Amino acid sequence: MQDGMKKWMQLPRDVLVGHGVINDISDVCKDLKLGTNPLIVTGTTTKKIAGDVVHDILGDCGYDVHVVASTDASMSEVDRVKTEAIEHKSSFLIGVGSGKSIDVAKYVATQRDVPFLSIPTAASHDGIVSSRASIRSEGKTTSVEANAPMAVIADTEVISKAPYRLLAAGCGDIISNYTAVKDWELAHRLTNESFSEYAAALSLMTARILIDSADSIKPDLESSVRMVVKALVSSGVAMSIAGSSRPASGSEHMFSHALDTVAPKHALHGEQCGIGTIMMMYLHGGDWCSIKECLEIIGAPTTAEELGIEDKYILEALLVAHTIRPERYTILGTGLTPAAAEKVARITKVIS
Repeated sequence: MQDGMKKWMQLPRDVLVGHGVINDISDVCKDLKLGTNPLIVTGTTTKKIAGDVVHDILGDCGYDVHVVASTDASMSEVDRVKTEAIEHKSSFLIGVGSGKSIDVAKYVATQRDVPFLSIPTAASHDGIVSSRASIRSEGKTTSVEANAPMAVIADTEVISKAPYRLLAAGCGDIISNYTAVKDWELAHRLTNESFSEYAAALSLMTARILIDSADSIKPDLESSVRMVVKALVSSGVAMSIAGSSRPASGSEHMFSHALDTVAPKHALHGEQCGIGTIMMMYLHGGDWCSIKECLEIIGAPTTAEELGIEDKYILEALLVAHTIRPERYTILGTGLTPAAAEKVARITKVIS
């Protein structure tokens, strides 16, 4: 709370993490008194994995359930799903998927002013719990403000069956909290941007716990999934406390979004953020070697080659990253020179 301003913190009411918790969906809906007319937003693959399960459980409990398969997180898709929600008079939305479906459901629920439940099928980024949605509009992906989910149901049995690459990407997204907080502190000192010690401390603690446990994060282990999901939830809570994505999104996220724009083919969001964190930590004068080593232990990419992206696009993204969110001050300042961009990428061995 600053300057006598009011501050709203939106936090999930119920967070369920564990084996088989997807079966508790009807109990959660009853507990939250959500009405009886849900719209499930899911992907074509995730529908088979978990969407149908949620549909059948709620249907058996007397809910009037409708399902819409969402193909991408774009503004046109948001409009299409919103039309479905209006048509079916949906009293709440449920996002079931690895990211895109959750973002679309979250944003539609915000626009419709109805509750939203998040049921992730993978732990690939902190969007499963945050009050932001990544939506593509006019060829650019932007992070828009949305309501946080009223409940998160993260079934570790379901998530552990997702490709391990997605979990490793989720780790990259959490580790990026390190440079995000450094950028936030810098903006606080240089531009007097408001800063929350509590949100920053929670964000850093989350990243530190994950780094300290890096060697226990392995494929097909529900204990690994549980740890990563709890960390993603903590990151989401830190953002809610801050009232912005600052505790978990800085120059490394700007680099990732820039890469999405300049590269013909991009990798997973969390993978790109992980590599961005290595380079931004170097620019901050921090221990970038530990970040790189941790990502290697987890099995996340640490080079352009491992990302499957040509070196020239890494350099191009570094040069335009500062323009992605010009209102957000970071270590990138007003931009890197081509020589500085090449230096950071070569010293950190992101490019060879």
